[in-house]
Amino acid sequence: MLLYGGNANLYHIRPSEYASLLEMLEATAGNDTLVIPSVGPSYGLMMDQADILKNTRFPTAMVLPTKAVMTEAGLMNGFRRFVDAFGRPAVLYIKEEGYISPEGAAELVRDGLVSFIKYAIVRKDPVDDDFLERLVSLVDTPLICSGIGEQPALIHMTKFRLNGYTSGCVCVNPALSQQMLRAITSKDYDLAEKIRKIFLPLEDLRNEIHPIRVLHEAVALCDIAKTGRHFPLLSGITDSTADRVRRAAADLLAAG
Repeated sequence: MLLYGGNANLYHIRPSEYASLLEMLEATAGNDTLVIPSVGPSYGLMMDQADILKNTRFPTAMVLPTKAVMTEAGLMNGFRRFVDAFGRPAVLYIKEEGYISPEGAAELVRDGLVSFIKYAIVRKDPVDDDFLERLVSLVDTPLICSGIGEQPALIHMTKFRLNGYTSGCVCVNPALSQQMLRAITSKDYDLAEKIRKIFLPLEDLRNEIHPIRVLHEAVALCDIAKTGRHFPLLSGITDSTADRVRRAAADLLAAG
């Protein structure tokens, strides 16, 4: 399953390019691969994107979060309007406090508007998370996915019983990420913790510098693919930083 939006930086795509991007994703994905594109984060953009998406085969789409010029009630209204225009439930991406409450998320779920929830509020200690405690008490955990990579995944899937996790650094070593997922589901927690630590150096650089920029450069620096330049409003990383990213990405690529 490919969740295509945050790291792919659909925040800054031109509306005129959206239809051709969807066509490319449909044409290049494997027969057994489910691709979930993203929309937004602005209301006008997501509604124009709904008009395009409703004529495709994508079963769901993720609404990119923003805290700029919004309220929770307004977000819920806009989410409802997008789902109504799209004609299919959407992914609710909870990235920070103040975007939507657990109670608001549960209301959208009860109304059949949510395909699943990507939970991605970063905590210093993922064990201590009052928001997530409330969310799992209100929403069935099979509908909630850990959305912050390998680092909190073990805690999220064991203590909070979330249904899986999303990964960015899976772009560098997908086999190892899949191995960690299998380890957690088979309750081999020692192996899962060992693998989690292998992902840590590159994840630490993403947290230190910028999640999208570091992953974009890492894929290129370890010769997986030529990722090219960032969309404007983002830029590359410095040469000194690139050396650190290259080493961490190469070590992760060689692991396993």
